Amino acid sequence: MYAVVDIAGKQFKVEKDQYLYAPRIEAKEGDSVQFENVLLIDTDGKVTVGSPTIKGASISGKVLEHVKDGKVIVFKKKRRKGYAVKNGHRQQFTKVQIESIGIA
Repeated sequence: MYAVVDIAGKQFKVEKDQYLYAPRIEAKEGDSVQFENVLLIDTDGKVTVGSPTIKGASISGKVLEHVKDGKVIVFKKKRRKGYAVKNGHRQQFTKVQIESIGIA
């Protein structure tokens, strides 16, 4: 059994007991979270597709930790103009363990 869920504008294929790195969620470590934007559920070959979401379906998970991705260097330069700018960026993620996939 798996589902496709929309979390913060990104789609993820999730299964029970799977770990997932989603964009930062405003929840404390150890809290449980519910994802209501379920787009597709496959139950032993029986596929249910929402339009755009499945009514009454939800994914429950547990927030394990908040982590940062590796550094991305942004470098801009214009040749022969003496212009060079170097910036760095680290994206923040939340590690979530999927506990159950439910449909009402």
